[in-house]
Amino acid sequence: MKTKNIIFYLIGLLLFSSCDDMFEPAKENTRQLEAMVQETDYVYGLLIYGYNRLPYLRVTTTDVATDDAVTNNSGDNYKKMALGTWTSDNDPMTQWNACKDGIQYVNLFLKYVNDVNWAKSAESKQQMFIDRLTGEALGLRAIFYYHLLLAHAGYADDEKLYGVPLLTESEDGSSNYNQPRAEFSKVVEQIFKDCDQADTLLPAQYKDLDDESLIPKKYLALGAQLSGYNLVFGAKMAKNLICGKVVQAIKAQTALLAASPAYRDQSGVSSETAAKICAAVLKDVEFDPEGNIWYRNVTQLSSSTSVMPEILWRAEWEKANSEQESDNFPPSQNGGGKINPTQNLVDAFPMANGYPITDSRSNYDPKNPYANRDPRLDEDIIYDGSVFKGTVIITGTYGPADNKDNINNSGSQHTLTGYYMKKLLRDDAGPSAKSTTPANQPHIFPRIRYTEMFLAYAEAANDAGGANYKVPGFNLSAYDVIKMIRQRGGIGKDEKGEYVGDPYLDECASDNTGAKMRDLIRNERRIELCFENKRFYDLRRWLLPINVSAKGVQVDQNDDETLRYTILDVEPRQYESYQYYGPIPNSEVLQWSALQQNKGW
Repeated sequence: MKTKNIIFYLIGLLLFSSCDDMFEPAKENTRQLEAMVQETDYVYGLLIYGYNRLPYLRVTTTDVATDDAVTNNSGDNYKKMALGTWTSDNDPMTQWNACKDGIQYVNLFLKYVNDVNWAKSAESKQQMFIDRLTGEALGLRAIFYYHLLLAHAGYADDEKLYGVPLLTESEDGSSNYNQPRAEFSKVVEQIFKDCDQADTLLPAQYKDLDDESLIPKKYLALGAQLSGYNLVFGAKMAKNLICGKVVQAIKAQTALLAASPAYRDQSGVSSETAAKICAAVLKDVEFDPEGNIWYRNVTQLSSSTSVMPEILWRAEWEKANSEQESDNFPPSQNGGGKINPTQNLVDAFPMANGYPITDSRSNYDPKNPYANRDPRLDEDIIYDGSVFKGTVIITGTYGPADNKDNINNSGSQHTLTGYYMKKLLRDDAGPSAKSTTPANQPHIFPRIRYTEMFLAYAEAANDAGGANYKVPGFNLSAYDVIKMIRQRGGIGKDEKGEYVGDPYLDECASDNTGAKMRDLIRNERRIELCFENKRFYDLRRWLLPINVSAKGVQVDQNDDETLRYTILDVEPRQYESYQYYGPIPNSEVLQWSALQQNKGW
């Protein structure tokens, strides 16, 4: 739907959204927008439509356009993009229409939010509702602009770094739709402004208060009571609405993007600023010792009200969904084997002693490549000989003739790389070898994890002042963060599970250039966030090589029953240098003369 047409479709569509259980069905749906202020459901529907445009993915998809994964689905759009079909007319990564529509909805909501009678009985409730809903709308707008920058910011032919057209008021039939792109720095400023304003209106987290003295003074002055405050800002709102921590995190993500090599020259944001913003998110946050395997916490996943310490913000809890498992279990477990990790990613996991496998001190054995590796490798990836769901998975060419998991299997669902994805999968869900009927299990889909925020802080802090630099008032350095993450993953532990040290981390931290620590932080981000749709944008904002071919491994058995590992070139990556920045949709450039396309597109 084109943004300029939203208002003409809005009345007829509002009450038929996926959230229609919140509203009474309308007796007629041909009202003028101005009449909406008489009925809260109509105006609230604008905000709900904004939420419905959130650009978060629930399954692993975009990693197959990078060096981390491939897919056995030959028709996959991201696969095709990586093989050279990415154009301004064919852009699987586009956020243009969905995010711009979302901005129109929230701008329209902000126009009317103060005119609606949200609480007929109390002035304090009315103000609290206005504040919360306004904060949510501003947060949504910041999210939409952040994702538009991710997908569409770039340098035009005039060598200026641009974002997207910047709109903070709703458009109508008389608006001028031929708007130029705002400079990248101006869009960042608006995101920061929206986040800061939202942060003043929203609680850090939604929770019930048990002491009236804890109610903010501005609401107490209006006569607020505990029951009213908890109705508006209480725990019942905690599932998936935008809160103060969310907008702080969006600001941090934007700051990290802006301070990255691909944007920092004209973004107006330094790494020092980004580090301060990231530190603000992590204030009073405890590092979750099981944050890297949150998806296996069956107890917490089984309840819609569970608060998982690793998850800063999530989508709605789903009682029965095993799409990720059905897609990605190995074929022997009646899964589709869809996402295949690459040898490139496997090689990124260090040895258990912390050294990269390319370092002679690592004791890496290419004839026994999975022995004594970083324990996270076994958590995240199924390799030849892995035990999964009580079954030994053979991806090599040896073994039973009917082995469906074999890399050379003639079926369409086998691995192309010699690996299957394991991370994010519940091994008690999805189809199994004993039954083709999916065993659906509860799932929570994170939008933002705290581990991502810790890694963002480490990256920005190291760039700002080195491995031991700490933002004033914050007690962690990049070194501290990476030590916590690696130690949690099992690096530097002996056979008894006791931590005995991480000499490679210490070596990286002592490098005065900061380069070794920078590379280690990036590698830790690659490992910790693999299969979470981050790698595509990380490579580009870091300006790292994007044409690295995806590799795999073929495992054969010798006559003496030892195994032989042969590295394979599985799939090329065919990007052009200008594709570090995504395109403006060609149809928009042709329609609106004021829109400048990014260079090369």
